[in-house]
Amino acid sequence: MIHSLFIINSSGDVFLEKHWRSVISRSVCDYYLEAQRANPNDIAPVIATPHHYLISIQRGGVSFVAVCMEEIPPLFVIEFLHRVVDTFQDYFSDCTESIIKENYVVIYELLDEMLDNGFPLATESNILKELIKPPNILRTIANTVTGKTNVSEVLPTGQLSNIPWRRTGVKYTNNEAYFDVIEEVDAIIDKSGATVFAEIQGYIDCCIKLSGMPDLTLSFMNPRLFDDVSFHPCVRFKRWEAERVLSFIPPDGNFRLISYHISSQSVVAIPIYVRHNLSIKTGEQGRLDLTVGPKQTLGRTVEGVKIEVLMPKCILNCVLTANQGKYNFDPVSKILHWDIGRIDVTKLPNIRGSVSIASGSNTAEINPSINVHFTINQLAVSGLKVNRLDMYGEKYKPFKGVKYITKAGRFQIRM
Repeated sequence: MIHSLFIINSSGDVFLEKHWRSVISRSVCDYYLEAQRANPNDIAPVIATPHHYLISIQRGGVSFVAVCMEEIPPLFVIEFLHRVVDTFQDYFSDCTESIIKENYVVIYELLDEMLDNGFPLATESNILKELIKPPNILRTIANTVTGKTNVSEVLPTGQLSNIPWRRTGVKYTNNEAYFDVIEEVDAIIDKSGATVFAEIQGYIDCCIKLSGMPDLTLSFMNPRLFDDVSFHPCVRFKRWEAERVLSFIPPDGNFRLISYHISSQSVVAIPIYVRHNLSIKTGEQGRLDLTVGPKQTLGRTVEGVKIEVLMPKCILNCVLTANQGKYNFDPVSKILHWDIGRIDVTKLPNIRGSVSIASGSNTAEINPSINVHFTINQLAVSGLKVNRLDMYGEKYKPFKGVKYITKAGRFQIRM
């Protein structure tokens, strides 16, 4: 299974390594660094070397490289590496080089519990928090004085039950269950505004703080929308296949209940449009005009709007005027950033002005693309709606809440 893990910073230095089955020299990372130098934006997730397989992910400017000696399912290792990063973020609020270096001891303790002899063991956040207490200032001072560690002396009760994701004896004064339905729209829009490609990547994140051992059932108005689904282990899959409802005993705290994919373009409503015009006046001068507006948002406000225009290499500079937000143009990367914020439908955001073009350039091939970022609260663009949440096994009435958020994923408009 997984023999070693190397964590590499943006400069290509290995600043943490952990070995489970045998000690592997860090020189094996040279194969990964060579692939990174060859194509830093598209590193192959699996690299085969003469004696090892390197399986890697990149998160927060840090590379996590797992080393295996034999062939194993790559997605299994990739999912585990993402779970490692998610756990670090849960413990330390972020996962950067400086934070990892500040928490070496806790990180080695976590890696010891998450992997046993190269095989995943405890990967549930609430079980890990019972095994290894999250660091805080008081606990750090107490450990320094007493010589103790963050590792618990008692095995979590959930580890020995058939519901390993939930600890026993959970008690809350206020019993709450919150569900965030988050959808990311991936789309490609052509010059005329027609949709070339559109799909939705969605997920439901939960914050469950319920006493005892509640058994929940979550039903949807239109569950047939889902093309592809991935569940948390707590979900009873047979019940989903038969009735299209989510039946589960939830973990305590925050977790991702379901990830789903909707690929039928007829369901995907494009919530934003960009009217664009780039005209070349003379050999060395041109004009750019962009207007952004909402579309099919059911009256919801479009917020956090950011536009990135990937200009061609022949563009030297931009002198523009925006009626909303701020812009800047990077002459090295040739990217125009326009931070709009919230769209006011009574006065649509517009940016216009002149662009300088290098003399002798072939202006016929000027076709920039626009990357769009946005957020719409209280809207699931697919039309997905939660019908009801029922609870069994406990007598109290919990407070329940559902929030819908639509965000831009890889949303590109071609000019």
